[in-house]
Amino acid sequence: MKRMEILSRLEKAGVIAVVRGKNQAEAVKASQAIIAGGVKGIEVTFTVPNAQSAIQELVESYQGQDVVIGAGTVLDAVTARLAIMAGAEFVVSPSFDQETAELCNLYQIPYLPGCMTITEMQQALKNGVDIIKLFPGSVSGPSMVSAVKAPMPHINLMPTGGVNLENMETWFKAGVVAVGVGGNLLAPAAEGNFAKVTEIAQQYAAKLTEIRGAVNG
Repeated sequence: MKRMEILSRLEKAGVIAVVRGKNQAEAVKASQAIIAGGVKGIEVTFTVPNAQSAIQELVESYQGQDVVIGAGTVLDAVTARLAIMAGAEFVVSPSFDQETAELCNLYQIPYLPGCMTITEMQQALKNGVDIIKLFPGSVSGPSMVSAVKAPMPHINLMPTGGVNLENMETWFKAGVVAVGVGGNLLAPAAEGNFAKVTEIAQQYAAKLTEIRGAVNG
């Protein structure tokens, strides 16, 4: 049940912010600014020094709230376990790794590996993956979603890379369950402008509400 509940929250969040930063403090502040703007999905990448500590700090801060905190750029099962022990509720990789998939299954934590081909996606699905990260999204584009869902209508895709406010609606109309957003949302954090991060996050949250209203309306 834990896994299904997390998957439901991921889908509800809709926009997953891919958080990078030069240190733990920057990553935590950026995440707080994003959540303040209404984006409730946070993926702290392991390119951040002491990423597991940042994850633990955020999990403790937002416990019981409608926020889902996960780990990104997880390259192996050892890193995945560190993330899960720190409280990560989902694990994201740039590519599929079977040992990581097995470990996440063991702990009932959703695993979102990056895949680009049908073959990679089939392998991931066979190993219990519920949501596949279409990566890099900037290379494949929304048309890839339609192409994949024709023979595999049951597949859940989350594009990351190349998703922005201008094309987000096109991605959702193509049939994705969520989108991963990084660069343009996080850019002001590098300059210490966290208020701007919150402002951009508000734009993403508003866009998601608008898209879902149009889909359901």
